[in-house]
Amino acid sequence: MKSLLWCVLLLAAAAALAADKPPWRLAADANFEPYSYLSDDMEPQGLDVELVSAVMRETGQPFRISLLPWERVKQQLALKEADAGFVFTGTLERRAQYDLAGPLRKGQTVFVAMKRNPLQDWRGLDDLKPYVIGQVRGYSYDTEFDKAPLTRDDHAGSPRQLVAMLLAGRVDVIVGDKVQLMYFVQEQKAAGLVRVLPRPLVEMPRYVAFAKGDPRARQFEAALKRLQQSGTLQPIFQRWAQ
Repeated sequence: MKSLLWCVLLLAAAAALAADKPPWRLAADANFEPYSYLSDDMEPQGLDVELVSAVMRETGQPFRISLLPWERVKQQLALKEADAGFVFTGTLERRAQYDLAGPLRKGQTVFVAMKRNPLQDWRGLDDLKPYVIGQVRGYSYDTEFDKAPLTRDDHAGSPRQLVAMLLAGRVDVIVGDKVQLMYFVQEQKAAGLVRVLPRPLVEMPRYVAFAKGDPRARQFEAALKRLQQSGTLQPIFQRWAQ
């Protein structure tokens, strides 16, 4: 009886300790459909939100996800008002700033054109010179591409506007994240009208950023690897790829 009572007390103490744990505060971009954005009732949703939530459940730690303008996400990390932010590229600059856990997923930057466009694919950036390329104002895509002497239109303030410009014939080709661009194409019920050029401009792993030296980065990464090895995350990817 005493041993049973002792076990009950231990379990109660563990539960109380878990309840007292402060939640991990994670922040992401509120305007990054379909990866992270606010639903009509202002709840965080999107592919990255679901992936990070699944990993956090695997860690067993309480957590809270806030979606904010991207500049505020970076600001909150700098001020330690957020414990982690997602998603970040694995550039030397980012690795100098943060401990990066992951990659959570890989992103593909691609070119998209109307099917009536004679451009089937590209082998070098010179192949794009005859065309007006639409890109989002202020975005960086790839160093070589960004510096290439190409005809560009950067009037779009978002990827959604970029897709609208392509469908309206204002530009010949657009550049951006494959999943994101096709999400907005499907939103316009225009998937049958466009072509994703087979060769991507760049494939870039995406990470969750923690403060330098924060042991939670490795805790998150270990949980992520367990889910990746078990295939648990695949249904999430498949649902958002549709």
